[in-house]
Amino acid sequence: MRKILLGLVLGMGVAGAAMADPVFGNWRTEPDDNGDSGLIRIEACGEKICGTLVKAFDASGAEKESDNIGKKIVWDMVNEGDGAYGGGKIWAPDRDKVYASKMQLQGDKLAVSGCVLGGLICRNGGNWTRQ
Repeated sequence: MRKILLGLVLGMGVAGAAMADPVFGNWRTEPDDNGDSGLIRIEACGEKICGTLVKAFDASGAEKESDNIGKKIVWDMVNEGDGAYGGGKIWAPDRDKVYASKMQLQGDKLAVSGCVLGGLICRNGGNWTRQ
């Protein structure tokens, strides 16, 4: 009986690890319009994917204080397969705009882009780098 229980416990641990999405982790954004960048922690939010600003950096790369630390930057993303993510929103603090966004994971790079006004105005959010 102990062997069965041990096998079940170990099996549950492996299943949990297999469910971790490859995009989960910390990502450094490219500099925004002000030269600032951020460190975004991407993780599960229920059945969807979200990201929270955990650190902010000035144009020189020095860590700085920001009222945006702890705020959601990415939300409602869904893994669409083959490294593609979509259906979510990304908030750009430098412009205070929310974009209907998509992300494409390729190794340790995450290409981010999004649009507002029904796709009339689109923005390339650059390549975020895994930290």
